[in-house]
Amino acid sequence: MSAENPWPLRVVSKKIGDWLARLGEVWTEGQITEISHRGRTVYLTLRDPSAEVSMRVVDFTGAVAACDPPLRDGAQVVIRAQAQWWDKNGSLSLHVREIRQVGLGELLARLERLKKLLAAEGLFAADRKKPLPFLPYRIGLITGRASDAMRDVLKNAKARLPSADFEVREVAVQGPRAVTEVCAALAELDRDPDVEVIVIARGGGSMEDLLPFSDETLCRAVAEAVTPVVSAIGHEPDTPILDYVADWRASTPTEAGKKVVPDLAEEQRGLNISRTRLRQALNAMLVRESDALAAMRARPVLARPESMLEARSEAVANLVHRMRSRVDSRLERSADELEHLRARLRTLSPQSTLDRGYAIVTDTASGAVLRDAADAGEAVEVRLAAGSLRAAVVATTTETATDTREDDA
Repeated sequence: MSAENPWPLRVVSKKIGDWLARLGEVWTEGQITEISHRGRTVYLTLRDPSAEVSMRVVDFTGAVAACDPPLRDGAQVVIRAQAQWWDKNGSLSLHVREIRQVGLGELLARLERLKKLLAAEGLFAADRKKPLPFLPYRIGLITGRASDAMRDVLKNAKARLPSADFEVREVAVQGPRAVTEVCAALAELDRDPDVEVIVIARGGGSMEDLLPFSDETLCRAVAEAVTPVVSAIGHEPDTPILDYVADWRASTPTEAGKKVVPDLAEEQRGLNISRTRLRQALNAMLVRESDALAAMRARPVLARPESMLEARSEAVANLVHRMRSRVDSRLERSADELEHLRARLRTLSPQSTLDRGYAIVTDTASGAVLRDAADAGEAVEVRLAAGSLRAAVVATTTETATDTREDDA
């Protein structure tokens, strides 16, 4: 086989059919979306509820007729089938050999296994749940087309907060397209920066009707969403797995409408009560402080402040008098001591000796005080008690100090 020697299309188609024939019978699971009867042949569409994958199924053996209860759209089934390739139009289908409806017990067991798996991964953990905004700028709502759930959410939210702004996405909430459409709407709203909380709402229904909200793909999409998600599926007894994954569970769509927005009237009442309490507290504080100020002003020291000065002025006068007395006494003692010192200085002063008639003689040339006549030069200077004089030495007489004392005696 090459570009110069290609296979005819019939050969390629036959080879595909031969390869599929070698595949043999397979067991697969899916959801029935279409059932049509053409004589004894039944045509069905089997769809994977978690992905956009579907395949045509043909029943020539009566497997559909053998189902009890009868098959219906949305039924979850497990089939044994053989892949069949149609050469003429190049189409693939599954020829069913056996069909088993997934019973309620099996569905519950599968949901329980999925719940344990997601719980083990931490998707139910409280610490990963995001808080709901107190006053969301815009609310995303994913719900059924023209459904009661949508009306309940909008009615109750706007009754509490008339200015509540909603971005609504109407999708299939049951059947084979539910998971895909809900996931697409969730992704779109999660990308919108104005949407601060998303509500997924659906009314009550049978367990089979609520199965899309226990789908693993949807649960993981909600867990990965950045925006907080509120689950409002069914009624109080209904607990799809989405309730465990969502950031907050509302038992009904009505409760969800009340949860996502604050009650304006209640908040206004709370503000009024707080304002009243604040006013009362301020008034009480003003009265208390006014009373305290009045009590302080009534004290004598503030009512007649000069009385404190008068009481202190007498003490100050006494202290001044004592200070002056002590200073005067000290000055008198100091004056007496000074006079005694002055008298002693006069006694010891050379001037007093001069006043008694003595003189101080110095040599004119050397300026030295003469104590011995032999040391005198040609001229001397004589200092008297009053003034001084110069004298020429014409003769000297030498006497010892002993002779002088004897003469004095």
